[in-house]
Amino acid sequence: MEISIVTFALLALVVVMTPGPTVLLALSNGSRYGLVSAGYGIAGAALSDGVLIAAAGLGLGAILATSAVLFTVVKMIGVGYLMWLGVQMLRSSGELGSFPAHSNRQISGVTGRRLTLFRKSFLVAFTNPKGYLFFTAFLPQFLDPSEPLLAQYALLALVFIAVDVATMAAYAGLGAKAMQFLSHRGARWIDRTCGGLLITLGCALTFVRRSNE
Repeated sequence: MEISIVTFALLALVVVMTPGPTVLLALSNGSRYGLVSAGYGIAGAALSDGVLIAAAGLGLGAILATSAVLFTVVKMIGVGYLMWLGVQMLRSSGELGSFPAHSNRQISGVTGRRLTLFRKSFLVAFTNPKGYLFFTAFLPQFLDPSEPLLAQYALLALVFIAVDVATMAAYAGLGAKAMQFLSHRGARWIDRTCGGLLITLGCALTFVRRSNE
């Protein structure tokens, strides 16, 4: 079991290191708002990992794989959300959002912004049918049917979330480090690059089909 967990962790690292929507958001959030605020987006993405793994364990991934209508509905919601985020980032003014909270208004603004980052990162993964299908196909390879499945799913979820959080934190840290040297123009360039990539990912998602099609 120990060997399979190590293998699982290494494969998870390969998967999450490939820049996807949540990684791009972590990079952009880190560059604009700093590592602390970007952490709220990372927390949202981590929560979505747990939800997707739980859904896969309950069989939702299998339902998506067999229901053309449900798969298409979830996919188009995901496409629309990625496109919307991408357009918003393309329109970014490059405002750097790290500022001291000296007043109640500023504290409220920071809190609202962080909750927005949390929500965006959560919804990006939650509305992507590829995540459900991925976990449905990936996780069973590391399960022992003779052992309690709930405990195994929980362990795999913890390992995957830990790897994902560490990876996103590294990207967000890279963005936060770059923020020290960025002008508004530089931050705007990062946002527009990430926005263009999100739109590209959204376009690519429209071509995703169920495995049996």
